[in-house]
Amino acid sequence: MEYRKLGNSDLVVSEISLGSWLTYGGGVARAEAEGCVRAAFEAGINFIDTANVYSGGRAEELLGEVLRGVPRDSYVLATKLYFPMSETDRGLSAAQIRKQLDASLRRLRLDHVDLYQCHRYDPETPLEETMAALTEAVRQGKTRYLGFSEWSADQVRAALALPGERFVSSQPQYSILWREPEAEIFPLCAANGIGQIVWSPLAQGILTGKYAPGAAVPPGSRAASATMGAFIQRRLDDRVLEGVQRLRPIAAELGITLSQLALAWVLRRREVSSAIIGASRPEQVTENARASGVKLAPEVLRRIDEAFSG
Repeated sequence: MEYRKLGNSDLVVSEISLGSWLTYGGGVARAEAEGCVRAAFEAGINFIDTANVYSGGRAEELLGEVLRGVPRDSYVLATKLYFPMSETDRGLSAAQIRKQLDASLRRLRLDHVDLYQCHRYDPETPLEETMAALTEAVRQGKTRYLGFSEWSADQVRAALALPGERFVSSQPQYSILWREPEAEIFPLCAANGIGQIVWSPLAQGILTGKYAPGAAVPPGSRAASATMGAFIQRRLDDRVLEGVQRLRPIAAELGITLSQLALAWVLRRREVSSAIIGASRPEQVTENARASGVKLAPEVLRRIDEAFSG
């Protein structure tokens, strides 16, 4: 496993990180979830990402139990807030930041997280209030650093113009199939010491090649799951799946899997500090971790682009 610095922070994170959306405390059995965390540590992954809303708090609870006894300085833990936790609890107001961070810490059984992230931008709360409350959280020692997910470039600029603690991380969706952050977010963040922690680098499993054009989804896959398949079902387009199949010979020539190819493609950008993987089985974690350190030549990158140019 190779490691990269996260923005202007002193956090050094593994190139591959373990996420918990739709999986831990939800669609994945506890034993498998615990096995995935163990496999992550064994592979050198030191960065775990979660959120208060994942499985209604159960993802944080499970991680709090699994991480008991693990030396606190051996891993980097990130969580988030914004989405509804109840009919009245949502957003990025000062009151919600205080309430939700304390609730996350209780579930995680920790006195602080390394990174606290705004899961989305809150247009109903003045940005000055949000940033002041986040700054307070850092200075109280409840989080070491701050980040955001899926903010626009203008929203990031507005936050950077305010006094107080600054963001060190951005968490955008980014993959071979979704390259939008390259246009504005990557250069803006690079100029301001903000590292990228990208989510869905495997496009929820589409880039693993397990979904074939014109074929039924495989039993046991995320798309076949009643609890985890709603989002991916909308993306199973035959033209996209045909492009993924054209990646197979490229990966084969390099002696790597399709998953490793897709992750190496994301990590080719130095702006990316870490790529978050979701896993329901420990062997998936092990396979994906091996993408760290894989370098793709310019000719390989060109062929990947051509696979989807038709």
